[in-house]
Amino acid sequence: MMLRGSVVGRYYGAEVTVVEDDGRPARFTWNGRVHGVRRILDHWVTLRMDWTPVSGSQVPERRHWRVEAGTPRGVYELRHDTASETWLLSRVWG
Repeated sequence: MMLRGSVVGRYYGAEVTVVEDDGRPARFTWNGRVHGVRRILDHWVTLRMDWTPVSGSQVPERRHWRVEAGTPRGVYELRHDTASETWLLSRVWG
């Protein structure tokens, strides 16, 4: 059921390759295509709740970036897992 005015986007969870510029995503490769980030729309950090503490270690973060990218332009949500150093494409709004 869609609520009036809500925009959900399509969920992917696909691993992507990201090139960073000063810690921010500058471009990413998904399905063989390079998408240049035109602007960052939002950024937030969450903590991994499935993490098992090890003495002296920090809680791994998941850094989320909502960006406008590509040609034609679209909105993409990228997620960087600091523990595994992997990037995922979480959502796409066409």
